[in-house]
Amino acid sequence: MQIKRFVAIGACTLVAATAFSQKASEELMQKQQTFKRKITRTMTANYLLYMPPGYQAKGEKKWPLILFLHGAGQRGTNLAEVAVHGPPKLVRQGKEFPFLIVSPQCAEGEAWSNDVLTNLLDHVIAKYAVDTNRIYLTGLSMGGFGTLALGIAQPQRFAAIAPICGGGEKIRILLTDGKRKEALKNLPVWAFHGAKDPVVLVEESERMVAALKKIGCQEVKLTVYPEAQHDSWTETYDNLALYDWFLQHDLKSNAEKGKAAAATEKRTAKN
Repeated sequence: MQIKRFVAIGACTLVAATAFSQKASEELMQKQQTFKRKITRTMTANYLLYMPPGYQAKGEKKWPLILFLHGAGQRGTNLAEVAVHGPPKLVRQGKEFPFLIVSPQCAEGEAWSNDVLTNLLDHVIAKYAVDTNRIYLTGLSMGGFGTLALGIAQPQRFAAIAPICGGGEKIRILLTDGKRKEALKNLPVWAFHGAKDPVVLVEESERMVAALKKIGCQEVKLTVYPEAQHDSWTETYDNLALYDWFLQHDLKSNAEKGKAAAATEKRTAKN
């Protein structure tokens, strides 16, 4: 009996020693670490600014604002290139709008940066008479991707967005939670795409719209032009219905509609 007891004790000691040795070995292989670094960064962007008739910087009236993001072909340092397409093109042709229109230029070889665009918006809001309840975001091609990226990252800032022949990472939509998810669900989205687009396939817009619908976005729609190729932006920006649609939305109304929809959904679930 004593021999058996010694054997049992020895076995337990061996198991404990093995477990300790394994744990020690794992700790030697992988240790918890923390990375922390303070970065100071200077951000800059050149942009075209359109001021609507009657605009007064020091007046009491606050104006709605459109942030327009151009495509990859207009990157660089020649700011005139930004007016090749979209709202700045229409302004150059003499079209008047009831908005401030901010059209930044992306640097050569770069893509749209949420950090740069966010700081640009902060700058514009501080400097001009902007109605922060009515800020709209739109862009084409690379700018369509940028529109979805910024709109998804900061839905609380925009009253409505209109990405054209764009796309993005739908996982960023599906993983959104908390207050940002509620703001995203309240964000009106009107996407546009050409059915025959060989550059950015229409499926790019379709899957982003599907992901937005999946998380419960209250107003999201996709207009597909059956015969259009990559240029689905000319018809879109020439259509006054887009600008009317923008003006139908503001942050306060969006939030109220969201609360009403949530209350209806809750009552339906109880029944």
